Amino acid sequence: MHFNQRGRRPIKVYLCVFVCFLSKACHLELVPDLSTNAFIAALKRFFARRGISAELFCDNATNFVGASRELKAITDLIWNDSGKQQIVDQCSQLGVSFHFIPPRSPHFGGLWESAVKVAKQLLVRSFNSIALNYEELVTAIAQAEVVMNSRPLHPLSSDSNDYEALTPGLFLIGRPLNCMPEPFDEDILKLSATNRWKRIVAVHHAFWRRWSLEYLTLLQERSKWSSVCNNIQPGILVLIGEDKIPPGQWALGRVHQVHPGTDGVVRVVTIKTKSGLYKRNIHKICPLPIGDKE
Repeated sequence: MHFNQRGRRPIKVYLCVFVCFLSKACHLELVPDLSTNAFIAALKRFFARRGISAELFCDNATNFVGASRELKAITDLIWNDSGKQQIVDQCSQLGVSFHFIPPRSPHFGGLWESAVKVAKQLLVRSFNSIALNYEELVTAIAQAEVVMNSRPLHPLSSDSNDYEALTPGLFLIGRPLNCMPEPFDEDILKLSATNRWKRIVAVHHAFWRRWSLEYLTLLQERSKWSSVCNNIQPGILVLIGEDKIPPGQWALGRVHQVHPGTDGVVRVVTIKTKSGLYKRNIHKICPLPIGDKE
């Protein structure tokens, strides 16, 4: 990533991504360079804000050896033997057990790799060549973190009148994470205005739009019809694909009634939400990753 300082050339910075194995909550830290000290400083900020972890797992830079000159710099500056030992020593002083995954085994870190993909690819694409200063970049990253931690994971209860879902943010602060209300304007994504605050809002909306669509796509399984799939059942909590929803506000509802066709396959359902009943086809909805078992 790059940020601008007035009258100077853009400066490259890096993003450190922390992921909780239990709640899937994400924490994003901006680091100035690839040095071991910069990583340890980011680790201390993470501990100060989120609490000290019992165990930490990290990928090994030899996964990417030969990929590029920049990735080789990571190996030279952080993941060399002295750098690794310095990180392990710092963590051991706090009672934290630090683990590196085996060399050339990226599949060992699939959980955090998916978070890195979202944080890096979607955030960079959302910038859309926008020149941000350091304060604006930190704000945009913080808002992206809120969006990532707002995704629904599991129904809070099996009550048919409960439309709330468990989110990673609920684990972090004990209540849902909410973004500051900002009106959705399709024109703001084009970013033709010179107002610097609008730049941050544009990045926020662009990231939300990309992430919400991608998350909805991930939940909707696409497979060949080699076997019969179970029909959607009434009462389950589903995520509704709606346009122009404010960032961090997911459209959730419970299936109130199913409408099977002549072949017995349910393709249309009636969904009950806080604002009323809506009829949608099943391609516009998807059950949460872990649905009700009743």
